[in-house]
Amino acid sequence: MFLAKVYVTLKPTVNDPQGLTIKGGLHTLGFTSVKQVRAGKYMEIQIEATDKTIAAESVKAMCQKLLANPVIEIYRFEMEELPVASPT
Repeated sequence: MFLAKVYVTLKPTVNDPQGLTIKGGLHTLGFTSVKQVRAGKYMEIQIEATDKTIAAESVKAMCQKLLANPVIEIYRFEMEELPVASPT
């Protein structure tokens, strides 16, 4: 079993209205040193696979087909192997 930690963010050239709103809110709260905020999505996906490479290929396909819009977003992910639960 593997855990994929997926990060999806807007491309640097794409306007980020949500990030601008967050930045404005932070300034209102007194955090005036904040110069830029970029908002994104974070997902954790558990995958049952026999091999880390197979699991990573599956996550890549998920990102390309559904989780990220390749026109305006970029993605990256990290894979970790989860410990096997011992039978009780």
